[in-house]
Amino acid sequence: MPALQRSEARTRARLINVHSYRLDFDLTRGEELFGSTTVIRFGCAEPGSDTFLDLRPAVLHRAVLNGRPLDPSALDGNRLTLTGLAAENELLVEADMRYSRTCEGLHRFSDPADGAVYLYASCAPNTAPLAFPCFDQPDLKAPFTVAATVPEGWTVIANSAGGQQGDGRWLFEPTQPISTYLFTLVAGPLHSVYSEHDGIPLGLHARRSLAADLDREAGELFEVTRASFDRMHTLFDERYPFGKYDQAFVPEFNWGAMENIGCVIFADRMLFHSAPTESERELRAAVVAHEMAHMWFGDLVTMRWWDDLWLNESFAEYLGHRVAGESTRFTGTWISFAVKRKGWGYDADQRSSTHPIAATGVESMAEAIINFDGISYAKGASALRQLVAWLGDEAFFAGSNEYFARHRFGNADLAEFLDALAVTSGRDVQGWADRWLRTSGVDTLRIEAAYQGDRIVSAELVPTGTRPHRVGIGVFDVQDGVVRLRDRFEAEVEPGCRTPLPQLTGAPRAALLLPNHGDLTWAKIRLDEPSWRTVAESLRTIEDPLVRAVLWEHARDLVLDAELAPAAYLELVAAHLPAETADIVVSAVLTFARGNVIRCYLDPADRPAADALIGRVCRELLARPDAGESVRLVALRGAIDSTGASTGDELDDLNRWLAEGGPDGKLGTEMRWAALARLAAVGEIDEDRIAAEFAADPSSSANEGAARARAALPSPEAKERAWKLLFSDGELSNQLMQAAGAGFWESGAEELQQEYARRYFAELPGVAVRGDIVAKVLAFRLFPGGRSTPETVRAAEECLTREELTPALRRTLADRVDDLRRAVRVRGTTFS
Repeated sequence: MPALQRSEARTRARLINVHSYRLDFDLTRGEELFGSTTVIRFGCAEPGSDTFLDLRPAVLHRAVLNGRPLDPSALDGNRLTLTGLAAENELLVEADMRYSRTCEGLHRFSDPADGAVYLYASCAPNTAPLAFPCFDQPDLKAPFTVAATVPEGWTVIANSAGGQQGDGRWLFEPTQPISTYLFTLVAGPLHSVYSEHDGIPLGLHARRSLAADLDREAGELFEVTRASFDRMHTLFDERYPFGKYDQAFVPEFNWGAMENIGCVIFADRMLFHSAPTESERELRAAVVAHEMAHMWFGDLVTMRWWDDLWLNESFAEYLGHRVAGESTRFTGTWISFAVKRKGWGYDADQRSSTHPIAATGVESMAEAIINFDGISYAKGASALRQLVAWLGDEAFFAGSNEYFARHRFGNADLAEFLDALAVTSGRDVQGWADRWLRTSGVDTLRIEAAYQGDRIVSAELVPTGTRPHRVGIGVFDVQDGVVRLRDRFEAEVEPGCRTPLPQLTGAPRAALLLPNHGDLTWAKIRLDEPSWRTVAESLRTIEDPLVRAVLWEHARDLVLDAELAPAAYLELVAAHLPAETADIVVSAVLTFARGNVIRCYLDPADRPAADALIGRVCRELLARPDAGESVRLVALRGAIDSTGASTGDELDDLNRWLAEGGPDGKLGTEMRWAALARLAAVGEIDEDRIAAEFAADPSSSANEGAARARAALPSPEAKERAWKLLFSDGELSNQLMQAAGAGFWESGAEELQQEYARRYFAELPGVAVRGDIVAKVLAFRLFPGGRSTPETVRAAEECLTREELTPALRRTLADRVDDLRRAVRVRGTTFS
């Protein structure tokens, strides 16, 4: 059967009211299957009617509705029809369910470090029925009571408080009403650290091979958690309503984190098995605050259907950055947002798949997952910054609190949120929403100034687009060789209207006029010629790192729009990045330079020289005495990734760093394997060396590094082995597929790469039957984006016509094809 349709969900929500779930898991049955016994109590508004249950079992043993056995063979794909419903119903389902290796349902992981097994439930859209039978839609919330039987020595945590009853039996208290996608359970020989804050029991959990990492990071994690709770409790009238608060760090997780009530799960890479940069710590703090914000936006009040995903993710994205920046030592969260998160959103908003923040076209559960994108997160958060700037903090949070009070433990949609805001603010929030939430695309802002001698005689803020904006205007001078802020003021502009800037009339000529100073809105900017000249000559001297972040994002945008030559961007990098002090800016610029400019926008013949240029920039950063540890870590990663076959001195550096643990002794597992992957790609090491390195450190990080290094080996035999692993069902977990996909295109003769590009588009549609996660990994990570030619575009476009593509696979592939077209356009542009 197809995925649940919106129309079916509406019908089912009108018909039934779920009272409770009672889940009982037997997790002792081996490596492939687990036992699931589920009792669901629910009411029916129209007795005698029929409905259906969502479940995807390996074996359905028994189903009993109101004492009446149902025929297990009546299961039709993922649905079991329930006929002749009573006013009050009890449904018992006993089934064997299959463990996942792709983080869909109940994921099973065997730790290569010690062989220990760990399980966790990931119930993203359309995957809860892989873990337990349910009515899988967000507006059928109910309390969950959970029990589990596990092997001796295991710990189990879930959404609510609970404990061991003896003989491997764990029982948990009933939860508050929650949606099925918010259920989780984490089990295994966990290492745990506990604390308490403001009456809330706190727990941190990870696998035992990461015990030292968790113990090292626990202090900071608890500090951020406490500060975030304190800030949330000043913003919201409703205190945290779900009892205890666990944070579990789990392996092979597809996302950064997931806001399951009372038991947030994080990708365990956030425990930093290798030395992190300060911006990576800052990102983690923002994610901790982001997931906590979901306890209100998403968990206390949940979207009625997936087209209001923004009511979850935009609010959590906004509050995650704001709360972390205001309440912890990580005060630069909006710098990271400007230079990294917004680029993700700008890219999404300029593809053919763009959609309004408040999407309206999500007609099935299969489509729900495709809008977890930069629009729902970064653009939505930017829109909320504009809304808060327009309404003011007091009105915005008064409306939010009214919204929570009206829909506590229930569901709501955009109209209901806007109604709460309108009541408390008295403003036309519906009109604001029409222009900001129901439109797509990126506006552009520029300042047009007229000069007479050394004076500005007139200046206007000129918009292109459909939205109103409230922005900062920055006026900069060059003083003693440094670009310094002279003045800042705010301006409001309506679409289609040129807004005079009287603050500039008669003022001295400025070196730089910056629209969107402070990065308060969602818009591209365009600088006048004198301002761009100042950026090109003096970017490194600008004092404010947020201003530098906005300008680097502007330069990136110019390249993507074919208004700045890729070579000119690299010149900007060479001139200014060696002086950069913000490690997140260095990281974002290097990522774009290598991943887009060099790999996709330059002719292949020009790429080795460009890699060498980036290598020199990274070594300049490494050699700078005042660079700081975080900048040096980013530079070291860049130096490793830019090493090519023709640079003998750089290869010598890699081998020396491997022998000595890096220039600062902080090479770490991840960077060690990045260096080994580069050596593998240029033919300097072979499978025997890879195997020996993994045997010396059989950790999960090393396992992923080895998968990348093996895929990077240039021989035809190695490529074919990697290809078969990627395209064989069940051979690799999701994370190992990601690693192998990252290494595959790093080497190989031109003829060999041509052949695999052809095979890629021929074979990709066949992976749709392996599920959305596998399809998305292969469509994104293995996509031959570096082969940016019209021939590759034609092959990709033909692939898009294949009927067997699922919505998630089609969307991911279409986005990659849009990026490929853009790369071809940039490569084909003649720059003056």
